[in-house]
Amino acid sequence: MCAHLQGQVQNLSALGRSMGTTHTAARHYLDLLEQTFVLRTPQPLERNLGKRLVKSPKMYLLDSGLLHALLDLRDFDALAGHPVFGASWEGFVVEQMLLRAQAADGWRASYYRTATGDELDLVLERSARRGRRARVVAIECKASSAPKVERGFWTSLRDLAVTEAWVVAPVREGFPLGDGAEVLPLGEALGRIG
Repeated sequence: MCAHLQGQVQNLSALGRSMGTTHTAARHYLDLLEQTFVLRTPQPLERNLGKRLVKSPKMYLLDSGLLHALLDLRDFDALAGHPVFGASWEGFVVEQMLLRAQAADGWRASYYRTATGDELDLVLERSARRGRRARVVAIECKASSAPKVERGFWTSLRDLAVTEAWVVAPVREGFPLGDGAEVLPLGEALGRIG
């Protein structure tokens, strides 16, 4: 079930119903998967912005190979034609960015989503201290070599007053997207965090 819900906001009641159990049992199963490093559940941004924010965590299987095996995706062609393709890329990018942010120290990670659907896949925040400037990095993950972002991306950037906005995509070289946002390959984005 988690493989089919990759990158989605948790709905314990719906997950419990689909497994024929209760939401408390579903929560217990997810806790076990998280404690055994199979699942990661990034928390939503908690900030008073005057908007209704989604308050449930998202869920990602940490290992994209496990995700693909559970969905019986045996090669890239099968993955590219499957609805989970974008969520698979998102989960891989989010996991790599979170690992780098944890190693770099001082980063607080969350995702941002409003009740109206404005969303950022990952928000990394670091406060100013010891000669470092404060940073708010908005990251959107797109599994396309010619990524396009929706209006909600730009609205979210304004809402959060980000200092850097990146669309991480499977591209060889980065390029400007406009209004201060950039498309970056994953390696370059990781380098900017560490």
